[in-house]
Amino acid sequence: MADSARDLRDLPDPELADAITTARRELFGLRFQNATGELENTSGLRAGRRALARLLTIEQERKLRSHNQES
Repeated sequence: MADSARDLRDLPDPELADAITTARRELFGLRFQNATGELENTSGLRAGRRALARLLTIEQERKLRSHNQES
């Protein structure tokens, strides 16, 4: 998956949706591992939350941009 917000903004809508789904699954896995005590590197939780937030922000920007263009 692309790392920077600039790279993520270049993704087409279907790939962005796939990236969001993947990030949610990965974050769920990390949370599950943390709850069961299997997660050794807890900084991954923070990185996962930030990655998901970045993706959701880009998705929201696109929705707002398309809504403003329709008006």
